[in-house]
Amino acid sequence: MVTFNIAYTAPINKAGATPTLTQSQVWEGLKMKVRRAQDFVPAITECQVLAEETLPSGDLQVTRQVQFIATTAHSNGGWVKEVCVHYEPCRVVFNQEDGSTVTNIISKGVDGELIMSYVFEWRHADVAEGSERASQLEQAHWKMAKLAVESSIDTIRRLVAEGKIQ
Repeated sequence: MVTFNIAYTAPINKAGATPTLTQSQVWEGLKMKVRRAQDFVPAITECQVLAEETLPSGDLQVTRQVQFIATTAHSNGGWVKEVCVHYEPCRVVFNQEDGSTVTNIISKGVDGELIMSYVFEWRHADVAEGSERASQLEQAHWKMAKLAVESSIDTIRRLVAEGKIQ
């Protein structure tokens, strides 16, 4: 078994990017991403919400299944069930059935600039540590991490520009 712990961070409001996004707009975007992942992450082709409940803590929990395209990271594609917990106003945690987790975080840098980080713990029970397959998966996961963060920011910016997020 091999586990990859990977994190990727990007500025939300790069120089020249318009419109400038607020934390509340980015939070609204992350909430939308839970329900329509395919609009935010190119590796996901479909998203179905299966259940929704408010936890005793007051946090929203959404159970969904997403379909990944066949890539190096998700070699045969297929459906993955996730339990997504919203920790307003800055974090969503996605727990998968195989123990893998993904965390989407909105935070601020030293000068108050908004940044987005995705933290991944990918578990592959059928892959040997140090194998060629493990090396391929690690490279693919790094590539997907960067793409997921940047495409999510771009999608949120587009939705704000279109007036779909206020």
